[in-house]
Amino acid sequence: MIYREYGETGEKISAVGFGGMRFEKPHDYDVSAEMMVHALKRGINYFDTATFYFKGKSEEIFGHARAELEKTGKDFYYSTKSMAKDAEGVRIDLEHSLKRMKVDYIDFFNVWCVLTPEDYSSRKAAGVIDEFRKIKEEGLAKHISISTHLSGREIRELLKTEYFEGITLGYSAINFPFREEGVAAAVEKNMGLVIMNPLGGGSIVNNPDEFSFIKMHEDQTMVDAAVHFLLSNKGITSALVGFGRKEHIDAAVSAIDSFKPYTAQEVADLKLRIEDDFQSMCTTCGYCNVCPEDIPVWAFMESYNHVMLDDSYKAADRLKWHWAVKLNELDKCTACRQCEEACTQHLPILERFEILKRRG
Repeated sequence: MIYREYGETGEKISAVGFGGMRFEKPHDYDVSAEMMVHALKRGINYFDTATFYFKGKSEEIFGHARAELEKTGKDFYYSTKSMAKDAEGVRIDLEHSLKRMKVDYIDFFNVWCVLTPEDYSSRKAAGVIDEFRKIKEEGLAKHISISTHLSGREIRELLKTEYFEGITLGYSAINFPFREEGVAAAVEKNMGLVIMNPLGGGSIVNNPDEFSFIKMHEDQTMVDAAVHFLLSNKGITSALVGFGRKEHIDAAVSAIDSFKPYTAQEVADLKLRIEDDFQSMCTTCGYCNVCPEDIPVWAFMESYNHVMLDDSYKAADRLKWHWAVKLNELDKCTACRQCEEACTQHLPILERFEILKRRG
């Protein structure tokens, strides 16, 4: 396993982290906890969850696993999150997390699911950020971080005035143009940088024909390619993979074992492949952000990606939880086509709007 410094905290965490929101048997605490022990024995020492994962059961699994993890004699870290909108809510979430996970303090406590700059400003005004800092001062959290779905540009702007020890953001080989600037800003500030959705929410692994272009070497698996691309950036601390069963853990660890950094030329080639060979799917580059009605076009097109790959996918759910956008935003569209004119991939955006409205 490779271990990297989490910013300036002095903590070293595994280059692959354990995401606690995809347990295949969340009601079977023994089986789920056994997975966590298996991960620690394979070298993974960063375990991430949140208050709402499986309606709190994920944190309870972490608590159930803790004693067995400690028996290994290996060091490990717990990360959890609060998306509370005021200081009182943050404190309530913290108390629940401490109780469920059976810990005296949280190693990494995250301001969770910041979707828009306005969302962050609202929470700050309600005392959320001050409460996080107070919790750290009290020793109830060792480090405070932020987990966000902001765009790269918005992340850079936020980090100009705000200080966190680390940041968790969605980033992968198939959508990196959207948050590349945010990743760069975090690296410049020497923050801990944890990547969520490194496998594109499973899309990369489940659609190898569609995404084979991210492989630079014939012997790479799709998991290898996705993880190798990310970790080639030395500023990225860890790729946070959601594990459903032990085989998923082994595949991720195998990707670390075979890791050879992509060269600068290979990364440049990958960007060209996205531009040349990945024309049917939105890369969330953001050039479509020209709508006179302020429709977040890129959010709808990214959600359409998932619909295109999976007929049963509910775009409305992704829009709500990933982008804080409602489907009826499309009712504001005047069909001016400025977004289509700006799209570097020349996607049929308005046609996809109609499909999304029909699919719901």
